Amino acid sequence: MTNELLHRRLLRAQSAMNRDVLARASKLGLSPGQPKILEFLLQTGESNQKSIADYCEIEPATAGTILGRMERDGLIARARHEGNRRSLYVTLTPHGREVAQAMDLAFRQADQAAAALLSEEQCAQLCAMLADVCEALNRERKNPT
Repeated sequence: MTNELLHRRLLRAQSAMNRDVLARASKLGLSPGQPKILEFLLQTGESNQKSIADYCEIEPATAGTILGRMERDGLIARARHEGNRRSLYVTLTPHGREVAQAMDLAFRQADQAAAALLSEEQCAQLCAMLADVCEALNRERKNPT
């Protein structure tokens, strides 16, 4: 391995991407946590709080707090399905869909900026390697030695 350990490079890359995405999100009036939720709801159309939390890799209570602000700001609506009193289902409002589509463009722009010095092949390799890193770390977390 090089002089800089893998964890340090991964953390630096994540911090740089996070700063870029949050700067783009703040221009849309979004706070941290909201962009990933918008991305998920744009993909799924509707979901419950637990599935949103799982996708965003946050605690359900944290997702609930973020969803409360998003509902207050008119980005989402929450409702119960008939016959299911336990779960609230979350959908984008028309305004939320517009903001989610703008955030989708912002994510794509952040991806382009991050990959600006990479060839298409290098970018594909990096994505595959990062998926492998995540899989290895998740295995380690589930089965510590």
